[in-house]
Amino acid sequence: MLDTRRLRYFMQVLESGSVRAAADALGMDPSALSRAIGTLERECGVRLFQRHGRGVAATDAGQLLASYARRQHSQQQHLLVQLEGIQKVERGHIDIITGEGFADWLMRHSLRDFMASHPGITIGLEISGTDEIVQRIVDERAQIGMLFQPPKDERLRSHYSHPQPIQTLVLASHPLAGLERPLKLADLLPYAGATLRRSFGIRQHIEAAEISEGVRLNTLLTTTSFHAIGHFVAAGLGYALSTRPALAMDREDMVALPMKNPILHQGRMHIVSKHGRMLSPAAAELLRRIVHDISAGTAPDF
Repeated sequence: MLDTRRLRYFMQVLESGSVRAAADALGMDPSALSRAIGTLERECGVRLFQRHGRGVAATDAGQLLASYARRQHSQQQHLLVQLEGIQKVERGHIDIITGEGFADWLMRHSLRDFMASHPGITIGLEISGTDEIVQRIVDERAQIGMLFQPPKDERLRSHYSHPQPIQTLVLASHPLAGLERPLKLADLLPYAGATLRRSFGIRQHIEAAEISEGVRLNTLLTTTSFHAIGHFVAAGLGYALSTRPALAMDREDMVALPMKNPILHQGRMHIVSKHGRMLSPAAAELLRRIVHDISAGTAPDF
């Protein structure tokens, strides 16, 4: 039987991408971690990692071991869920991963209320882009995800979705605000804009719209932060193509202008979990609360 401690070390190296980063995450000496991985490789009789750039990546054998470890973890979590289900929802831990704007909404509504009524349950709230949210849900490193337009993936289960059109956000004093009609992307060309990186679903929709209209926007700021592009607009530096809830900025001098391109109207926010994964009673209750609050229109942004 493989040593569970060394198996945990192996998964941390795989997730971190290097022995040094994994050692920092585990709070241990890198040389001790390297020796533990070497022992695990001798137990398995194969190389588990190979050098990749400045870090390491799993070999084919390492990928097989990672799949085994995830199955073991899933089975263990399933057992714990069944045992926890015998008791009331009074203790436990929930990991949530979400986009930046959704995190603000959660802390003003569903998550705030849930934590107030369940003080014995701890919460891990991570902020990331679409690709990383999907990966963490699929890898069972988070139970609940909230994101804009996830890719079609049979490993995901969407519990609720809501339309979220991409709009042009500007100050009310900006020239675009005076056009008083749905905007084409060509209308934005004379002005500087802010956008997200390509790992975000919003950016992927914008690029598809650019291709359909045959234009390339003048992007002055590219970032992973919704707050940063919100402040870019608030400072009068230009426009941002985004969804208003994602920016989570309640300013009377900022307006959201509709877009003409149908691609920018196809986006939806989704609440997801891994298909086939049994959530703990606590996570299931929080998910139901989030769905109820959004569908009931608790927050006007949605």
